[in-house]
Amino acid sequence: MTFGSYEEFWPYYVAMHSRAATRWVHLAGTLTGLALAAYGLGRGRPRYLAALPLLGYGAAWPAHFLIEKNNPATFGHPAWSLRGDVQMIRMMLAGRDAELAETAAKWLADNR
Repeated sequence: MTFGSYEEFWPYYVAMHSRAATRWVHLAGTLTGLALAAYGLGRGRPRYLAALPLLGYGAAWPAHFLIEKNNPATFGHPAWSLRGDVQMIRMMLAGRDAELAETAAKWLADNR
């Protein structure tokens, strides 16, 4: 799919994470990667920065294949997907997961 802006892409991105389990696997992988990266920086071990993409994508991509039964949006839109992941995780941490589920359901209903 092609999109003219991130704002057009966002509902699609959320729809590719329509199942709560997929979103929570993303959150867990990203936060674990961030924690290890921060730990590594704090301990003077910059190689730990590799934990962020390894754990983030390492958890997220299998969730797409096994839970969501789709391909990660990252494959077609890497920069917007990274931005979407950050926005999605921020919303989840703010207790707005139900809003994400609604956005996903609406996009899927309108685009099937």
